[in-house]
Amino acid sequence: MALDLKQSLKLSQQLLMTPQLQQAIKLLQLSRLELEEFVTQQLAENPVLEEGITESMEERISVERERERTEDQVVNERMAEAANIVDNLHGDAQPADMDWETFNRMQDFNNAPTSSSKRDGDDEFPSHENLSRAGTLQDYLLAQIGEMALDPEEKSAAGLVIGNIDDRGYLQATIQEISEKDGIDLELIEDMLDVVQHLDPNGVGARDLKECLNLQLRAGRLKNGIVEKIIESHLVELETRNFQAIAKAMKITLEQVIENVQIIAELEPIPGRQFGGLDAQYVVPDVYVFKVAGEWIVTLNDEGLPHLKVSKMYEKMAGKMGGTSKDYIQDKLKSAQWLIKSIQQRQKTILRVTEKLVERQKDFFERGVEHLKPMVLRDIADDIGMHESTISRVTSNKYVHTPQGIFELKYFFNSSVSMSSGDSLASASVKKIISDIIGKEDARHPLADQRIVEILDERGIQLARRTVAKYREQLGILPSSKRKKYF
Repeated sequence: MALDLKQSLKLSQQLLMTPQLQQAIKLLQLSRLELEEFVTQQLAENPVLEEGITESMEERISVERERERTEDQVVNERMAEAANIVDNLHGDAQPADMDWETFNRMQDFNNAPTSSSKRDGDDEFPSHENLSRAGTLQDYLLAQIGEMALDPEEKSAAGLVIGNIDDRGYLQATIQEISEKDGIDLELIEDMLDVVQHLDPNGVGARDLKECLNLQLRAGRLKNGIVEKIIESHLVELETRNFQAIAKAMKITLEQVIENVQIIAELEPIPGRQFGGLDAQYVVPDVYVFKVAGEWIVTLNDEGLPHLKVSKMYEKMAGKMGGTSKDYIQDKLKSAQWLIKSIQQRQKTILRVTEKLVERQKDFFERGVEHLKPMVLRDIADDIGMHESTISRVTSNKYVHTPQGIFELKYFFNSSVSMSSGDSLASASVKKIISDIIGKEDARHPLADQRIVEILDERGIQLARRTVAKYREQLGILPSSKRKKYF
C-alpha cells in the first residue's frame, strides 16, 4: 500500500477568542463591585483613559451648589435676626420673656471645662464615658483599659491582646504567639488577657465558644454544676437540640436539662455582635425597577461607576508621533476604546434582560414572590436573540431593586411545580409558601415534612415528601425534630 502526499484546500468557519473578545466576556460576568475594581485598575494602567463627569454627576454638583447658596442665605438671615436681638438688648426696653436665670446657667455651662480637658490625656485610650457604642469593639475595650490603674507596660500589653481580638470578640492568637511576636513577657500577657476577659461585654477575649460561655457564667454567677458540664461536654447535642441524649449521658431528668439550657440560651455566643463590624455583605443593585403612572420603568444604576473617556491629548499626540511611541499610544487607544464599548454593551445587555424579565414576571412585581412564574434561561435568550450562556453570565452576581425587595437576576429563573388545576408554580414561590407554613407552626409541635406535603396538597400543590425536605434544607430550616422548642 503506497502513501501519497497531496495538497488540498478546505474552507471552514472558526471563532477566534481574541483578547478583546475575552475581555468583553469577562466584563459581562463581573459583579458590580468587581467591575468598579477592574475599571479603577484600567484607569491606573492605561494612560489614555480618563474619568469624565456624567450628566448625573453634573446635576449633583449643581444641586450641591444650589444647596450651599441656600444655606448661605439662611445664615445671613440668622445673622440679621441676631443683630436685631442685640440691638433690642441695648435699647431701653428689655424683652419681657427673657429668662435671664436660664441664660446665666447656659453661660456657665458653655464656659465649664470639658471632660477632655480634665483628663491627664492618654491619646491611645479614649474616654470610656464619651465613647459611643457605635464605635468598634476594640475602641470600647481600649477605653476601659485607659481608665484602669495600670502602669504603661501593662496598658501596652493589654493593647496587644485587644489588637488580636476580632470583631466577634474572640482572641485570634495564642498568648505564646503574642508574647513571641512582640517580645513581651508571657506571664504579663496572660495576666492582661485575664484583665481583658473581665471587661464589658461579658465573654470578650475568649479563645473558643466554651470559654466564651463560661466567662459569661462567671460574670453572672450562674454556675450550678450542670450548666458547666453541658457546655464542656455536650455542645454538639445542644446545637442539634438533642436534649434527651444530654439527659441520658448526664443521668438527669429532661426537665433539668431544659432548665439549664434556658440559662445557656440567654448567653451571647458572639460578644462583639452589638458593635457591628462583622463581615456583612452589602448589595448594591445594578438596576432599578419601579412603577410610574401605571408603567413599569427599568433604569440602570450608574452611581459609583466611573464614566470613562479617551484622552484628547493622547489622540493628538498619536498623530504627531512616529515609531514605537506611536505604536504604543495607538495600542493603548484601541484598548481604551474597546473597554468603553464593552462596558456600554454590558450595561445595555443587563438593561435588555431586565426589561424582558419585567415583561414576563409582572405578577411578581405587582403581587409578590408567591406569583413568580416558572422561567428558564432559554425564554429570555429567545426574546432578545442571545445565547443561553450569555444570559447566564449577565444574570450572575447582578442584582435588581424592586418593590418586593432586592433580588439577584438569577432568582427569576425557576423550575416549575405542577398543580392539580393543571397550572404550574415557580419553585421559588413554593419555597416561600413552605417557609410561611413553617413560620406559622406551633413551635412546641412543629410540622413534619409529610404534614407539609398534606397542607400543600390541600392548596393544590403536588410535591413529594423528599422534595419538601430538599426545599426546606435549601431554605436553611431544620427538620421538625430539631425545631421543637421546650421553653
